[in-house]
Amino acid sequence: MAQKIKDIILDILFPRFCFGCGVEGVYLCEDCEATIEISEYKYCLCNENNLRIPEQSKKGKCKKCNSKKLSGLYSSLSYKEKPLTKKLIYFFKYPPYYLKDLAKPLASLIINHILLLNENPFKNSVLIPVPLDKKKIKQRGYNQSEELAKEISKATGVPFLTNVLIKTKSTPPQMELSKEKRRENLRDVFVCKESNAIGNKKILLVDDVYTTGSTMEECATKLLKSGAKEVWGIVIARD
Repeated sequence: MAQKIKDIILDILFPRFCFGCGVEGVYLCEDCEATIEISEYKYCLCNENNLRIPEQSKKGKCKKCNSKKLSGLYSSLSYKEKPLTKKLIYFFKYPPYYLKDLAKPLASLIINHILLLNENPFKNSVLIPVPLDKKKIKQRGYNQSEELAKEISKATGVPFLTNVLIKTKSTPPQMELSKEKRRENLRDVFVCKESNAIGNKKILLVDDVYTTGSTMEECATKLLKSGAKEVWGIVIARD
């Protein structure tokens, strides 16, 4: 009850407006959401000339990216497809905005993508967010990947684990580094704890944007070494 009252007061003091058309009440209205072209397909992990995965295929990689630790990727949107896509993600995770409440509509886009695929990756799986270091969480106030995972868990009933994968130290932002230095930047910064919680399980690793895949690849490596059966990535958009 107290949270409801708090939400009502916040809505009065700081009303929400759709990032697409400006209508009051929501951050993303139904009409603007309908203009976003959600992908109906999975694509392999290659950064260039990625291939479309055949429908109903259990694989998520082509021959060229078959050596990657990540089993495949569910990506709802193209990051560069529409200004609205970039705007929503920017306000979700960058200063001075940090609009945590955008997690729900953004998670909805991810779920809609998976529904369009006509498959169920959530069966016998657990959700794990890509972790942030303590300094970044203190700065932002939350981990955007964790907020997305929470919303996906609420909508699907898939278990959500927070303290399994930990980032142990601060690193420079990946977007500031070259492709070659991104993997090096993340070497040995993730630790997997409570390995009994993921033993022989399918992991759905949640993040906001997939660029080169360095972050997810490093996380997948740690999870697999700790006993996970397979690791799939789930993101809002792919750059």
